[in-house]
Amino acid sequence: MSVDPGGLRLRLTNAHGEWVDLEALGAAIVGIGVRDRSGTIGDVAMRLGGSAGCTIGRYANRIANGRFTLDGRTYRLATNENGNTLHGGPDGFSKRTWRVVGNSGAVATFALTSPDGDQGFPGRLECRVTYAFDASATLRIHYTATTDAPTVLNLTNHVYLNLSAGASASIASHFTRIDASAYTPVDAALIPTGAIAPVESTAYDFRIRRAIGPERVDVNLALDDWTGELRAVAWLDHPQSGRTLELATDQPGVQLFTGKPEGVALETQHFPDAPNHPNFRSTVLRPGQTFSSTTSLRFAPR
Repeated sequence: MSVDPGGLRLRLTNAHGEWVDLEALGAAIVGIGVRDRSGTIGDVAMRLGGSAGCTIGRYANRIANGRFTLDGRTYRLATNENGNTLHGGPDGFSKRTWRVVGNSGAVATFALTSPDGDQGFPGRLECRVTYAFDASATLRIHYTATTDAPTVLNLTNHVYLNLSAGASASIASHFTRIDASAYTPVDAALIPTGAIAPVESTAYDFRIRRAIGPERVDVNLALDDWTGELRAVAWLDHPQSGRTLELATDQPGVQLFTGKPEGVALETQHFPDAPNHPNFRSTVLRPGQTFSSTTSLRFAPR
């Protein structure tokens, strides 16, 4: 592992010379160098501006009207998208410089303290994200958090991937499969209606491997047979380079986003706007509890 002189950027490496570059600003993934079928290492993480590659919080995705009610009290949040709160608000976790609290070998840990009332969210939150990269080219992302007051929490990483490593300016020729038979429909403001609907006969049916294609997709997919255990749920491949990705998570949803044609995001998460939909799985975190979640990205040539 190498660290930049300012302590803000570091590199994880494995025995095959593959690497992951991280940055303290946003506790972000800023590069992923993995092999294609010929053994050539290329960077498959796209820096596309905004929150690309960053850790997203306190609440990934959207909260309608910037408000929610918890234990009988209504909280009003900072808004940043048509009166809604997106990715934690205008000064969410992706805008913060996290502390580097551990780095050794192929593992690095970032920490952030979010004070009570931060962007309107209750409770002082102590949050950590650990990245580990191993010889199998698996990048494991592990989040933990504790709070001193009841709050809501939904963490993810917003990395955009292009397995061609820049050889193609479009991800339309990538193929994907996602084990999700349902999705959460949204209104014109991209806020969930509260329904959980079948993907059959929609543009969101990726249960059988198919090309992503040129159509813009921005959808939360409800993963099948969710138990809270870490398991493989999505696959991505680029036939020309031979690079493949297997995505595993313990979260109940994946946001598939192809709104930037150069890259695709597969954001593991709880459902958007869950605090305002009692039929969605709870995102409440209480004092004495520890939020713990893992997502892994396993890259391999074929």
